Amino acid sequence: MDASLTAEVTAWIADDPDPHTAAQLQSALDAGDEAALKKYFNGFLQFGTAGLRGPVGPGPSSMNRAVVGRTSAGIAAYMKSRGMKSVVVGQDARHGSDEFAHETASIMSGAGMDVYLLPRPLPTPVLAFATQYLKCDIGIMVTASHNPPQDNGYKVYVGPTADGIEYAASQIISPTDQFMADEIASVTSLKSQPRGNNWSIVTEDVITEYVLRTAKLAPRPGDLKIVYTAMHGVGTETVQRVFNHAGFATLILVDEQCTPDPDFPTVAFPNPEEPGAIDLALKKARDFGAELVIANDPDADRCAAAINDPQVGWRMLRGDELGIILGEWIARTKPTGVFGNSIVSSSALRKISAHYGIDFQEVLTGFKWLAKIENLAFGYEEAIGYAVDSENVNDKDGISAAIFLAQVAMDLKREGLTLSDLLDEVWQRHGFHGTEQISIRVSDINAITALLARLRQNPPSEIAGISVQSIDDLAAPKDGLPPTDGLRIWLAGGIRIIIRPSGTEAKLKCYIEVITKDAKESEALLNSLREPLKIFLAG
Repeated sequence: MDASLTAEVTAWIADDPDPHTAAQLQSALDAGDEAALKKYFNGFLQFGTAGLRGPVGPGPSSMNRAVVGRTSAGIAAYMKSRGMKSVVVGQDARHGSDEFAHETASIMSGAGMDVYLLPRPLPTPVLAFATQYLKCDIGIMVTASHNPPQDNGYKVYVGPTADGIEYAASQIISPTDQFMADEIASVTSLKSQPRGNNWSIVTEDVITEYVLRTAKLAPRPGDLKIVYTAMHGVGTETVQRVFNHAGFATLILVDEQCTPDPDFPTVAFPNPEEPGAIDLALKKARDFGAELVIANDPDADRCAAAINDPQVGWRMLRGDELGIILGEWIARTKPTGVFGNSIVSSSALRKISAHYGIDFQEVLTGFKWLAKIENLAFGYEEAIGYAVDSENVNDKDGISAAIFLAQVAMDLKREGLTLSDLLDEVWQRHGFHGTEQISIRVSDINAITALLARLRQNPPSEIAGISVQSIDDLAAPKDGLPPTDGLRIWLAGGIRIIIRPSGTEAKLKCYIEVITKDAKESEALLNSLREPLKIFLAG
């Protein structure tokens, strides 16, 4: 075995605070399993604007106490250099979340910070709210959101008073992420870091305040029959409290998915967008004669919905459709502030904003950018992330989106209308906006880099038999947006295609938008594009 690798592994084992992961590495070392060790020691898990995210396991390339501890020590150093003193830490219910949250609290306490720890696994929006409400400089959420069961992560918020920032607590962006990454890289020993056990448990009144404020989004409750699934995550308790305080009928729970389970046994991937993920919820809706299905992802910062479409029966709303429903309703009832969405989302919200005379901004993919829009009244991204109450949670919040959607559906019901009717009205005004996302999982992220490089060097003249009219290289934008890796391709007929790597998973993502006169024409056009695009992206 390579001597330098052996030395690196041995040094890491000596510094690892977790005897379980240290034993895993020692076992691999004793067995001479160089392949496994190279996997575990393929560089320190990259810290960026999404924080950390990766598989739970030993070594610097995985999520474990040693990596979380070093990351926390680096962020503590960043905080000290800027006179920051307070941090609140939350967790979901994934494998390792409790240990990682307490590791973070211990390191932060040892660094002299005022540390607040959420009392149990809770949704990410509750942590974002607590960061704002407690006026903490930093918020840290241990979560991998909707990633596969083997993953966990570490998400960082900058508070409302930190660094002279004027907007509400929100996810970090560049260059803050790089400043933190530099401090993390300078931590060479975890055992040399002081530890403490002096932290405060966040009181229930903070969580109750979140519930009460969120419930106010639905001032006209009713007897709507709603099926709810937490997707084996942490949403059920908080969502039930919000709906109960608002005065809605008791939610019909998908029993198999209502309690936290880090193995996510009923779904292939714990993401409501994935095929089959809400099948149990749809069955429940049919069995109970429900009027609406609402689903959260495991940390409840995203919201999905299904409706009983008069044309096809029960179906999942696309992320853009739900964004258009929420945006149209807010524009009608409270046409103030600024609307925004990400570049990969439907262009319909821009048109809705113009129709109602509301300012609109387009931003890069990632809710951290939407959170930086001043006076944000509504923001969304097609990956089922929605901000309908950014004053209290300046991030995507699947719980506030859920209660607000229930209010929209209830208001429409009183008028003898449905969510489908509302969508039809928007389509009649602006044309039918058909959108679709194609995701291709890859084993090697370098394959995506190679594909984008090839497309830049040899741009296509046509795709699926439709001529390419122009290509925007998002790495060198001309519309005022910050640079990002990706391409925006315009085909004849106003077809828009955006290709980019996922920011959180080993995936290539392709986003399509077509604008037609109706759903039938849109589906036919999308059908003609789908398979040729998959072949095109496969290289």
